[in-house]
Amino acid sequence: MVTLSLPSTRRRREGLAAFSAHLLVALIALVVVGGATRVMEAGLACPDWPLCYGSLLPGRQMNLQVFLEWFHRLDAFVVGVGLLVLAGLSWWWRKELPPWCPPVASLALVLVIVQAALGALTVTLLLPFPVVTAHLVTALLLVALLSGATQALWASPPPTSVPESSGRSLSVWPWLAGGAALLVFAQCLLGGLMATQWAAGRCVGHGDGCEWLLLHRLGARVVGLLVVLLAAVWGWRRPLDRLLASAAALLVLLQIALGVFSLRYSLSVPAITIGHQLGAALLVALMAALVVRSWPVLIDG
Repeated sequence: MVTLSLPSTRRRREGLAAFSAHLLVALIALVVVGGATRVMEAGLACPDWPLCYGSLLPGRQMNLQVFLEWFHRLDAFVVGVGLLVLAGLSWWWRKELPPWCPPVASLALVLVIVQAALGALTVTLLLPFPVVTAHLVTALLLVALLSGATQALWASPPPTSVPESSGRSLSVWPWLAGGAALLVFAQCLLGGLMATQWAAGRCVGHGDGCEWLLLHRLGARVVGLLVVLLAAVWGWRRPLDRLLASAAALLVLLQIALGVFSLRYSLSVPAITIGHQLGAALLVALMAALVVRSWPVLIDG
């Protein structure tokens, strides 16, 4: 009976992981479009919420700025519906999934509701920087949560199998991976605070608020060194782990380069700034995946 149920259990777990991965892609796109909306100063392009100029598709008012804000809301709606489905399936199949799966899916659903509420406040309160920052932080928390959950579902053994890590003690490296992930997130938070206050632009243009920029540059060096060292020194057990660690190291170097170029061009090239935010979201996703894959207890549930 158990043997016959394993293929169905595995298919459901892997199917849920694939669905979660698609939602992760949509969520990263949501972060990037949100960054583009900020860079293009389109946050108030739709003056009302949740509609845009009182309609689902504002054809007459449509321009680049309106499109960015409208598409940002559309993507947020799709992600919200997807997370609702993910939570529902997790609870419906809870007996065949790791025990952490339904609560984590429910937490993601709560976060996206909070995200929607913050999005509404950004419009109705005319873009106050604390709300805009909280909006970005919640999005990155969702990216980390969904990335970790996706990796745990893909890596988790069937419920009746013996965990690969049984009897093994955790080394120091998972702790360092967790620390590096926290520093990456803190660096992204600092970057978000800079962006919502336009600190980099004020520093480059008027020499005002440069302490934020200096702190962000110092943090980039520390985070970059730690992520590269983790990728170079860690004795990864599986090829995918090595691939993710190498991708994180290359991405953090690319992030530093994009930051340098954005300052060199005085923040005048939107594509560089948007690419910098895309890199941040991808780096958060990669680090969350590495943390989960390095802690067997998170995988085994």
